Amino acid sequence: MSKQKFYQSLVKQTESLINGESNVIANMANISALLFTSLEDINWAGFYLMDSPDELVLGPFQGNPACIRIPVGKGVCGTAAKTQETQLVEDVHAFAGHIACDAASNSEIVVPIFKDGKVFAVLDIDSPSVGRFDIEDRTGLEALVKCFEANL
Repeated sequence: MSKQKFYQSLVKQTESLINGESNVIANMANISALLFTSLEDINWAGFYLMDSPDELVLGPFQGNPACIRIPVGKGVCGTAAKTQETQLVEDVHAFAGHIACDAASNSEIVVPIFKDGKVFAVLDIDSPSVGRFDIEDRTGLEALVKCFEANL
């Protein structure tokens, strides 16, 4: 199956999981579980929510324990929240200001999630492999986030 078809399937599964459910935490929990069990070569999948204008706080996730709070503008997650743009990082160790929550992570993709025109949260996925994520992953995960945003 091509990556494009794979992500189309993930978006449909996401729609099925969250359709009609208004609890954001429950939906994030199911989405992180879906991603963690569906994506290959990843070691963490989950969410950080805006806790204040200056800080993200850990939300539902699958994987090893993680950093609880991340300042906006710091690390890959904080940069995605500040720039309001997806961050696709081939090698996290080369990313200025990277926050090493898990020493096993070597690449990362973070997609901002919007509600009412503002960053509400970020979707964060880590891999132990350098260069794990590409433009197809970015496109697919951004489509999945759009599906989630439509239910916020």
